[in-house]
Amino acid sequence: MKSAVETLSPTRAKLTVEVPFEELKPSLDSAYKKIAQQINVPGFRKGKVPATIIDGQIGRGAVLDEAINDALPRLYVQALQDNDLQPLAQPEIDITRLDDHEALEFTAEVDVRPEIALPDYAGLEATVDDLAVTDQDVEEQLQGLRERFGTLVDVERAAGEGDFVTIDLKATQDGEVVEGGEAAGVSYQLGSGGMIEGLDEALDGMAAGDATSFPTKLAGGDSEGEDVQVEVSVIAVKEQQLPDLDDDFALEVGGVDTLD
Repeated sequence: MKSAVETLSPTRAKLTVEVPFEELKPSLDSAYKKIAQQINVPGFRKGKVPATIIDGQIGRGAVLDEAINDALPRLYVQALQDNDLQPLAQPEIDITRLDDHEALEFTAEVDVRPEIALPDYAGLEATVDDLAVTDQDVEEQLQGLRERFGTLVDVERAAGEGDFVTIDLKATQDGEVVEGGEAAGVSYQLGSGGMIEGLDEALDGMAAGDATSFPTKLAGGDSEGEDVQVEVSVIAVKEQQLPDLDDDFALEVGGVDTLD
């Protein structure tokens, strides 16, 4: 088998492969055996039909098609290896010549891994600014850790900023529920401003069992920006209890002995 490669672009190559017919013999033999198992010819047992009878009954072209389909994957992979190509996708293969008993020729265009020339890194320098950590930075990180490891406890009082509330929501427009405008059992931190405009103001001072409604504009979906009425019911009010900043906390969250 002979093959040549043409570079079409840095990431695409074209292989031209010429295969002597004798290299197709294993695939031809396999094709005759496969077809012999599929046909019934009077006077011959299934699977024992001679090649000449198959050529007469089915046609040599059908046998060649079967043999080529069997051989192409192997021949293509061999051509890739011979030309040291690493494919990145499935190839586009065309049979360009088929001379029975003489040769098969095909082309394969395929995306390939490009050759990348790395520049010499010796002598390159990198400058990194000194990192300045302030007391405020430390306090913010410690507070973030406390909130992450905090616990939520039910309280029997009105909700205030920083509390977590469990709520049911329903958005309506002209008395009809907006598509996708209902949610149940939503946990929300009062004051975070991360859900619906006007929700924080409506929830402030509400307790478990309270319900109210307020006008707002939809922030997303097909009706984004349109006016709606939102009904909100408070199921529970929870207070976040933060762990103390002490050595026990340092051991639990950081695996170190002291808070310092």
